[in-house]
Amino acid sequence: MQMKNIFSTAVIAIISMAIISCDDNTDSLGSSLTNDVDNYNISVDTFNVNTRSILVDSVLSTNIYSYLGYIQDPETNTYVRSNYSTQFNVQPSLSGLDFFPEQDSIRSLDENGQVMADSCYLYMYINSSIGDSLNPMKLTVYEMGTPVEEGKTYYSNFNPEEKGYLRNDNNAMNINKMFTLLDLNLSDSLRALIKNKTNMMHITIPLNQPYTAKDGSQYNNYGTYILREYYKNKENFNNSYNFAKNICPGFYFKITDGIGSMAEVYLTELHLSYRFTSEDSVYNGLQIFSGTEEVMQTSYIENDKANIKKLVDDNTCTYLKTPAGIFTEVTIPVEEIKLNHENDTLSSAKITFNCLNSKSMNKEELNIQNNIVMIPKDSLYSFFEQQTLPNNTTSYMATYNATYNNYTFNNISALISDMYNKKQKGNVSENWNKVVLVPVAPTYTKSSSYGNQTLTRISNEMLMKSTRLVGGSANSRKPVTISVIYNKSSK
Repeated sequence: MQMKNIFSTAVIAIISMAIISCDDNTDSLGSSLTNDVDNYNISVDTFNVNTRSILVDSVLSTNIYSYLGYIQDPETNTYVRSNYSTQFNVQPSLSGLDFFPEQDSIRSLDENGQVMADSCYLYMYINSSIGDSLNPMKLTVYEMGTPVEEGKTYYSNFNPEEKGYLRNDNNAMNINKMFTLLDLNLSDSLRALIKNKTNMMHITIPLNQPYTAKDGSQYNNYGTYILREYYKNKENFNNSYNFAKNICPGFYFKITDGIGSMAEVYLTELHLSYRFTSEDSVYNGLQIFSGTEEVMQTSYIENDKANIKKLVDDNTCTYLKTPAGIFTEVTIPVEEIKLNHENDTLSSAKITFNCLNSKSMNKEELNIQNNIVMIPKDSLYSFFEQQTLPNNTTSYMATYNATYNNYTFNNISALISDMYNKKQKGNVSENWNKVVLVPVAPTYTKSSSYGNQTLTRISNEMLMKSTRLVGGSANSRKPVTISVIYNKSSK
């Protein structure tokens, strides 16, 4: 059922501006409401919107972050585990010199006079985490036998172990590491730096034990293997593809014991140290290989789909649940909005999704989704695969408003017009008037010295979070509505 009210121009102009200004993220209605207002008749209308929860088997795995942990979901009392794989970026010295110094300058030598690495470590830098950071956890680092291929799309249900990417011979390297996300050995001053993001929490994994390569060659540690391979054939260090294919296919990080925390890993690095001479002086050298978004990384998420399905079947509300859990589908009454005002111009369409979560989250409740995007259902996968950004025409982003406990999309009129025009031309799918609300993790970069930020990437949210929204076919609350403003020239 729709509710229609047509008022005088002056009164409606005031009301419409009040409607639009209720949220800090106000979008302008354009000059049609501010210039030559006497030449327009303005009307508002409100339409009910249907919503439902949809189960998501998996989301795009390649992300700016990797995820590692094992944690209980208090909403379903089930467990979620995340493991990840990463390759490493190869970036020769910015000075234009070779990747390593000339071989005869290396002073880290074994008893036979062969070059070697003094030490080798993996470092995992933590961007954020959920759960108890003091819970003891155990991870196992597996050496990849084959690199995960580039040029393919991987989702969060991709398991490198099951797919045979791990090295599985008797000499394969796998290292166990006990850790807590909060290092109690750090001083209070260093913990303060971590909170300020100037010195991130990290997990250190030594690779200093003897290593046997796939061809049977033996080395005192993994770093020595890397160093000698470089002097054997530098071509393999020309780019990340050659490095992954011929030297280091990467590593797989798997939680094998412990429960209660999950980490968002910002960066994984392979550190190799050695000594060398230059101008008759001996220096300590450090070469770092970084596992970043420029190389192949995948996160594998395990969760209980049966229990998640129980939430989907709850029609008294809808959900936004991550990782790889539940999205909210929205059916927009496009034809009602357009056909009931055939002679009017659609000026603005605002839709708000109210949350049912408590504003003051207690420890038993999951964090609310910070950001969500609205995208056409038919673009649900391509939007992320093509690394699309919201264009405010067919896709939009909204941020959680803690004051009003909701998400607001201030003006989706362009989307409605686009849907209607495509329907008029025919050849549309059954999802032509459906959009999906998807939790996301946006990435920003500073664009000027004034601190302005520019949105550069949208990725699927992979941390455990959950938001309940008003809606669903059995909704007992005020219905989800879309408020529309029209104008028609009186000239």
